Amino acid sequence: MDYVAALFPPAVMAVGFTWLIVTIIRTQGGVNKYKEDAAVDAALAARAAGEGEQPAERRA
Repeated sequence: MDYVAALFPPAVMAVGFTWLIVTIIRTQGGVNKYKEDAAVDAALAARAAGEGEQPAERRA
């Protein structure tokens, strides 16, 4: 039964790492991407307006 004790922690870490990667991939893009882009554009425009400059155009 020592092999079970030896393999259990790496198996749990592999499952956790896989879950983390899947979560990161799922949260990229989609509806949230447009919300995040709009928030960044608004922040850049506000900063540029405060400095008296023209906001830089973002390229995808």
